[in-house]
Amino acid sequence: MKQGILVFLNGTSSSGKTSISTELIKQKEIPFYHLSIDDFFNNYNDFINNKFPDEPTREIDHQVVSQIVDDSIFSVYHSTIKLLSEFGFNVIVDTVIDNDKRFNEFLDQFFDQPTVFIGVICSKEELIRREQTRGDRKIGLAASQFSKVYCFDEYDLEVNTEEMNSLECAEKILSFIKSNKEYSVFKKLSKRNVSVWGYHPSGCRGISG
Repeated sequence: MKQGILVFLNGTSSSGKTSISTELIKQKEIPFYHLSIDDFFNNYNDFINNKFPDEPTREIDHQVVSQIVDDSIFSVYHSTIKLLSEFGFNVIVDTVIDNDKRFNEFLDQFFDQPTVFIGVICSKEELIRREQTRGDRKIGLAASQFSKVYCFDEYDLEVNTEEMNSLECAEKILSFIKSNKEYSVFKKLSKRNVSVWGYHPSGCRGISG
């Protein structure tokens, strides 16, 4: 049995990854499952809020909470993606990898998986406009992720969500997969040097050879 294909959509918040994923799921030629890191965090938060509704007896800094919880949730997210791929399911990977530690973990987990590395491209100006229009995103989030997320020299395929709508982007991705062209860019990536704070701005591109 073949491993399922991973469609790794690399883009910031508000770049259009989820809208593209929705269109990919709608089509019937190649079945996909959509796994968003947001769903994993939201489900965990719902579990905590429902299981422990009382106010905590002491305040904890948000950064401390992240240090305790985030790594475990990301680990479960990565493991679920890999398990589904091993079962033969095609998975759309919808996450934001905005620091070197997360990138290295992702590369370790999926280096040997059939991965289509897709750049979901959008200008910083348009991302800010979308955040303001949506109203459900922190203003400035996408801009803060921009240089960290869009730091690759090469993708198997790029889709520009300012020039194409989500359906057109999905059709372009589907056409690429059906063409049986080799998708090998992800395997060319190399680990990054991790700084104390997790993001190493000078080592961004990570293409080996």
